[in-house]
Amino acid sequence: MPEGDTVYRTAHRLDQALGRDVLTTVDLRWPDLSTLDLAGRSTLEVVPRGKNILHRIEGDVTIHSHLRMEGQWRVEHPQDVGPRRLADQQLRAVVGTERWTALGLRLGDLHVVATSQEHTLVGHLGPDVLGSDWDPDEAVRRLLASPTTIGAALLDQSNLAGVGTMYAAETLFLERVPPWTPAAELGRERVAGVVERAHRLLDRGKEGAVQVTTGREARGEWHFVHARSGRPCLRCGTTVRVAMIGDPPRERTMFYCPHCQGGIGPTDDGSPQRPLGSQGRGGPRRTYRPRR
Repeated sequence: MPEGDTVYRTAHRLDQALGRDVLTTVDLRWPDLSTLDLAGRSTLEVVPRGKNILHRIEGDVTIHSHLRMEGQWRVEHPQDVGPRRLADQQLRAVVGTERWTALGLRLGDLHVVATSQEHTLVGHLGPDVLGSDWDPDEAVRRLLASPTTIGAALLDQSNLAGVGTMYAAETLFLERVPPWTPAAELGRERVAGVVERAHRLLDRGKEGAVQVTTGREARGEWHFVHARSGRPCLRCGTTVRVAMIGDPPRERTMFYCPHCQGGIGPTDDGSPQRPLGSQGRGGPRRTYRPRR
């Protein structure tokens, strides 16, 4: 799922392309929205809110979109958007001006609400890690008050908005925090370190198209633990593992290093894990064992 930095860049790209211009095309291919006519109005601004995109239009109208797992917005010249592109079954929204056309593909959510009622969609979110309302003290307070593990609490957008599975895993690894530790047991100083690290990673991530947390440019070494299960930890050499975290039905994947982060997680059965992408007998046979 795209995380806060990706959504931030997407919203700003849309704002640069559509902002302050008159909309000539608004085609929302979504139940209850397909007959809505917003052409002729101007875009006031497009802004991110955590993992949400708010496209504010004159007349107290907001188009809200959420990318979910596979969604994206593409900005193209109108002359490049022909009948074949418009017939794409994955196309959920077309929003265009005379200069640019934005194509919303595989969007996970799409709503239209009064701008004054945006809170009905995003009012439950915690402080936005990349927003003007960022309040690290409030984020720390909410995490400490969470009844769940620090890993699950970081992924709960009502605590702080914008952190997804990749940044949660990388943040906890860099801070040497076991993901399954109850958030309340970590203490204010340690949770504050987690919050500061998450903010630093996302703030840096919003500046580039590739999310790199290691400082290494080689493909496969962009992250310390995320998507590296079955491969050696870049810090200690122990096999990185993956297990589920959170309560059903909202469990999420958590990548971690048992040596650097306090041992095997309680939802991890400890069985050998192949590197992601390997298949059956054709995959790598070597099994890395944790250092004790």
